[in-house]
Amino acid sequence: MVIRKVEDDKREFMDLLLIGDESVDMIERYIEPGSLHVGSMDNKDVAVIVVVENNDDSVEIKNLAVDAAFRRRGIGRKMLEYVEKLYPDKRVILGTGETPSTLRFYRSCGYRYFHRIPNFFTDNYPNPIVEEEVTLRDMVYLYKDSPKNDTEEHF
Repeated sequence: MVIRKVEDDKREFMDLLLIGDESVDMIERYIEPGSLHVGSMDNKDVAVIVVVENNDDSVEIKNLAVDAAFRRRGIGRKMLEYVEKLYPDKRVILGTGETPSTLRFYRSCGYRYFHRIPNFFTDNYPNPIVEEEVTLRDMVYLYKDSPKNDTEEHF
């Protein structure tokens, strides 16, 4: 897989971005200030990740999406690792809904619970979002510290 940064024509990737966030209005809020990276296999764009640098020592992943035909091949994990290597001294944070498989995925990648924003999805999206029979309400924030900043002891 090849991952590249896209500077221009970011909206060309709207189909992939809409997999990770089904609201064009929400995507428009972060697509320009964000850094868009696209993962390709065999000259086909199969994944996107959008990262916004915060004013503190963190970056926020605003969108991570993998084309349905290419899931369960480690592509999402590779996209996360790519961002973690791009920002080795930063805490990486991300927000997601409480979809069981999504939370399991991020936990398996080393992300931990940070906080939640109650009613984020119900307040910010015009229609209910249902994934894996779960109606998304709260935005759950997860984080992963850079190895340099991780104070948790590992055994």
